[in-house]
Amino acid sequence: MRQTPFWKYLFPPLYGLVVYFTIRLLLDSVTGMKFWERKRWGMTSFELVYCIIVSYIFVWVFRRLFRWFDKRWQNERYSSRRILRELAYVFVVNLIFQNAFLTTFAALTDDGAQWYDIADINTIPLLYVLIYYGIMRSRTFLKAYIDGKVLLEKITNDKLQTELKFLKAQYHPHFLFNALNTIYFQMDENVAEAKKSVEKFSELLRYQLYDQQQTVPVSQEVRYLRNFIELQEIRSSEKLQLSVHFDNRLNGQQVYPLLMLPLVENAFKYVGGEYWIHIDAGVENGELCFHVANAIPTEIPVPTPKAGGIGLENLRRRLQLLYPEKHMLRVERTAKEFRADLKITL
Repeated sequence: MRQTPFWKYLFPPLYGLVVYFTIRLLLDSVTGMKFWERKRWGMTSFELVYCIIVSYIFVWVFRRLFRWFDKRWQNERYSSRRILRELAYVFVVNLIFQNAFLTTFAALTDDGAQWYDIADINTIPLLYVLIYYGIMRSRTFLKAYIDGKVLLEKITNDKLQTELKFLKAQYHPHFLFNALNTIYFQMDENVAEAKKSVEKFSELLRYQLYDQQQTVPVSQEVRYLRNFIELQEIRSSEKLQLSVHFDNRLNGQQVYPLLMLPLVENAFKYVGGEYWIHIDAGVENGELCFHVANAIPTEIPVPTPKAGGIGLENLRRRLQLLYPEKHMLRVERTAKEFRADLKITL
């Protein structure tokens, strides 16, 4: 982690002075000596300068030690086991460092190194170095935790985007087959109409191929559905009773594309019986309300969309990913009709 000027230049001398005065005050409470009443201020000044220099070396050594921790265990999570291992290294390095610099220095000043000198030199700095370790490593652990969360969110988001692309791609084969089949039969009857169908088909494909990862104005979605419905009308029987209504207030509201398409596809695919389809879309209380209903055969059993069908399960999954807690999809089948209602909070 990059060091700020405070941690790089100001912290070491402050650390050294705190350690020095703590040890001095404890020693003087035992010996009765008052170091501030020394007649030789040169010795006190020398001790202060020495502790400051040693503190710079101390901070440099422990920064290197922390970097070594990160390099040695870079692929290991920050577990209690790792922290205990780091603390063991910190204890040993601190023990060696303090005895090499402070115990040796104490032996050469005043009355030499007594047992209480050695006890204080090995105890007081250890307490401070543990505090220093906690502050510095908590910053590193917190950064690693945040980086891990960001990475996890990125991986999750990438996974969801991949899943969304896959789910949307599942609509295309059925749509392509129907459209091409319609144009194929038109070629034998009316080439001019077939050309118009090709134009509509190309517009539909263009809409599906571009900008599908972002929201679009609902007016674009409505225009897409109108083109799709018109293309489906061409291949439908003349007895089809089709009712389509799109509220004029559906204009600039932003929605994710191709969410209403599966319901319209199902209506044209499974229509039968009295052979009617009702499609209605509007805005109510800040919600996009989309309703599709179609008649189904009553005598001859044919496949009908089920609540657990692939297409509807696909749609449900996309809604969960794009509008969590902000949508409602209800499908219902009766003896004569199949109904689907979709609400999305805009």
